[in-house]
Amino acid sequence: MTNANEIKVAVKGIILFEGKLLIVQRDHDDEIGGGTWECVGGEVEFGEALEAALVREIKEEVGIDATVLNVLYATTFKAFATRQVVILAYLCRAVDGKIVLSKEHIAYHWSTKEEARLLLAPEIISDFEKNHVFSLKEWH
Repeated sequence: MTNANEIKVAVKGIILFEGKLLIVQRDHDDEIGGGTWECVGGEVEFGEALEAALVREIKEEVGIDATVLNVLYATTFKAFATRQVVILAYLCRAVDGKIVLSKEHIAYHWSTKEEARLLLAPEIISDFEKNHVFSLKEWH
């Protein structure tokens, strides 16, 4: 049996609350990006609407309700030689800031722009800059 190439679709939330961005740190044992900081989100399940998938992922990963506002950007990367991930990033507003982390992540932080620039991976910072995420009026 040969390994076929596959494309996965993931949704990520640029979740803002009281002028700060929610970022989460992956478990150190994670096979992709262990220990790195990222925005909340995950893979879209077959038959699932994009925004519904994001609402579900946010609830599963950080235990909060969030309103999905609009798509900010799309990007892609190769996770493995045979696996490509397409990411759709949405602007979201958290209903409150009380986080309950899933086992996927070991820490969370409501970050300022400056903190996000220090903690997030260079590829994410590049996507944020290219798509003017740091200029959003919702982010003080």
